[in-house]
Amino acid sequence: MNNRAQPPFANIYWFPVAALFSAIILPWSIAGQFGWLAAPPGLSYPWAHGHEMIFGFAFAVIAGYVLGPQNKAYVASIISTWLLARISFALWPTSSYTTALNLAFAALLLWKILPVFIRASKRWRNSAVGVVIIGLSITLLVFHLLMFNYSYPLLSKHLLFEAILLLSALMFFMGGRMIGPAIGIHLKNKQIEIKDRIQSNLEGYVLIMLALLLLINLLPYRIAEITTALLLIGCAAVASLRLYRWQVWHCYDRADLMALLSGYSWLIAGWLIIAYSLLSHTVPLTIAFHTITIGALGTLTFTVMARGRMHRTLTNPNALPWFFLFVPLLSIAALLRISVLWFSTQQALLIAAICWGIAFFSLFILMMYLAVIPPKKWERRPPEST
Repeated sequence: MNNRAQPPFANIYWFPVAALFSAIILPWSIAGQFGWLAAPPGLSYPWAHGHEMIFGFAFAVIAGYVLGPQNKAYVASIISTWLLARISFALWPTSSYTTALNLAFAALLLWKILPVFIRASKRWRNSAVGVVIIGLSITLLVFHLLMFNYSYPLLSKHLLFEAILLLSALMFFMGGRMIGPAIGIHLKNKQIEIKDRIQSNLEGYVLIMLALLLLINLLPYRIAEITTALLLIGCAAVASLRLYRWQVWHCYDRADLMALLSGYSWLIAGWLIIAYSLLSHTVPLTIAFHTITIGALGTLTFTVMARGRMHRTLTNPNALPWFFLFVPLLSIAALLRISVLWFSTQQALLIAAICWGIAFFSLFILMMYLAVIPPKKWERRPPEST
């Protein structure tokens, strides 16, 4: 029998790092763009802000979620590479050293996760996470190549759109694989059965539509915009049907599930608002993107990190239901970001940045607290699905 201790899960390191980075850097980037605070070049432009939200923050959460147990040497090397890439991008965003560090981080991540998803590729949907992370890595490479040519319009439209579509696919897939089983267990305890917790057919339809969107978005034609909008509406309709079949109205007594469902709902709303932007051209795409990056990404990552550490430490992902009261701050931030169409831009963005910062700094405090408290202080309940 092997008595060696299992290496700790990578999320014990990644989740606090991602939460603190998000709480400080993203509000600082907003402040730097409006001149409220001095900020380095990599935090002073909209395209740079988008880069750090997707390739800095989101990549860190993804690493914590997918890596599983890892030895400390590997964790130290990949986190150090990620941190150096963040510092380099902040100070010298168009430097070749910054590009090398960002790509080195992506390579270290892919090196560990690709074999896992290749082994799971007997069913094509199970390899979706690996495909999306490869896609994000390619997008990261192209992003930096375009920065060398100062092609900022391409960065803000097509390339960031590609990254957001990839993140949408990842949130849809991983969110569904988390929400479906968790709701199924919760409803089973209420003597309510769900026939298909994953709803594999609906999952497959949306993933296929998102894959088509990744190709169509690159075409420079008006018909491509219209087709993209229609496919996004289709994704929203199928995802809404999935929510209905989960019988989500029975989950009002679970704060963690309501938080997950809030993020999933923001994903659907984001697809619809982006579709409206493409069809009408009355809502700028950059504003529509924030329904995904703040509403969906912010809410889902916050909830996944909180539930994940509670489940790992306390054996119950809803052990601290009051903590999910911070989730509405992220919805407020998303609504304020959209509201700049009608109200003062600076005031709305200031309040949105404060809401975001409070939520994620609170999450960082929780992560650190759960890392140091003795487990016996808490009521331990039987393990349940995350």
